Amino acid sequence: MFYHRKETIRPVKVGTPNPVFGQYLLEQFGGATGELTAALQYWVQSFHVEDPGIRDMLQDIAIEEFSHLEMVGKLIVQHTSQKQHHKLHDVPLFAIKGIGPHFVDSQGSAWTASYINEGGNVVRDLRANIAAEAGARQTYEALIHQCDDESTRETLVHLLTREITHAQMFMKALDSLGKLTDPMFGTIQPDETVNVVYNLSQGEDMRGPWNTAPFEYVADPKPTGGKPPGMSNPDDEKTSSHAKAA
Repeated sequence: MFYHRKETIRPVKVGTPNPVFGQYLLEQFGGATGELTAALQYWVQSFHVEDPGIRDMLQDIAIEEFSHLEMVGKLIVQHTSQKQHHKLHDVPLFAIKGIGPHFVDSQGSAWTASYINEGGNVVRDLRANIAAEAGARQTYEALIHQCDDESTRETLVHLLTREITHAQMFMKALDSLGKLTDPMFGTIQPDETVNVVYNLSQGEDMRGPWNTAPFEYVADPKPTGGKPPGMSNPDDEKTSSHAKAA
């Protein structure tokens, strides 16, 4: 069961409407890093999480992301309202489809469920969510740099801030599982190469914590697998012609 309150969690106001910037904002409505993607991703993930605390966290953040989708949508409406701005025809997307928002990104590509990253394992999902929050934060920062309306900027800074908060929450949840810095999870044990690092780039070799102890650094790796067995295909044209000739 869902309830919707008509008041937004924060004021959403636009001082000077700009339909061009309204098109940019579509990136966070119908884009890969947008609020719709995040809301659906976290909500669906919560269905298969056994830990009640982490499940509750995912649902809380998912609902907040839906409220952020509403805030972005209201910004787009205000930036593209024909009553407020006479240059809507400068943006073909809105001139054809009408005032926003729409389920497309800033380039007009339709939103797709393939943007959603969930896989039925809480550790895997929390790691994907940290990356999702990083992507959304980067997009908001790009939007803020392009925005010259102070009221819009205030809303975008708030949305960027919440992405940071959510990432921290996901990291704390991973830490509670003992998996914040441990990449291994699941029931399959890794093989003997789990701590082996191969130097596979030529030129100046750089060393750092990513290829020093506890890792075993192989400076000049050699292949040990040999060549794969030859192919035998009775339907191959060359093979068939030789067979006929014989």
